[in-house]
Amino acid sequence: MSDAIVNRLARRARKFRMWQQMPLLIGLVLLWMLLWGEITWLSGVSGALIAVLVTRIFYLPPVELSGRFNPFWALVLVLRFAGEVVVSSISVAALAFRPAKLPPNAIIEVQLRTHSDFVMSIAAIVISLVPGTLVLEIDRHRALLFLHVLAAGDAAGVESARRKALAIEVSVVKAIGSKADVEKCR
Repeated sequence: MSDAIVNRLARRARKFRMWQQMPLLIGLVLLWMLLWGEITWLSGVSGALIAVLVTRIFYLPPVELSGRFNPFWALVLVLRFAGEVVVSSISVAALAFRPAKLPPNAIIEVQLRTHSDFVMSIAAIVISLVPGTLVLEIDRHRALLFLHVLAAGDAAGVESARRKALAIEVSVVKAIGSKADVEKCR
């Protein structure tokens, strides 16, 4: 390859990385403005400078997004999450006031179908926000989540918690996952 072609490809790659980081930069600028409590040109410019400085000093590999967003399945995800929070909150409250001995807790392993870091992260966040479950560890390479489940009880309770976690993963995949991930979750 000639130097001109290599230089052109390098410029194109830099431009692609810049556009790929744009959502992160915009999010950091908005966070900066929220922290200062004002939306002005000064806070926008200073936020942009801080965002560029932060992303250069604390480099993170770019998150590969699928480029796909399904509003219907995003709504289903939000509704499923809200339902899980309400039901789990009532269950945890009932356990707190239960006079008898609590059923045993469990640490379970959930094998996810997707290997997308973004989808795994969103699924782990949603699962952790549901009362009674907590993601202890994510094994990215094997696509495993390790969950602590409150009052799992027996094998049926463990399997129920695993099914709920997988259902949340499927909802996340249908909302923002790639077409290949959607096919894996069928």
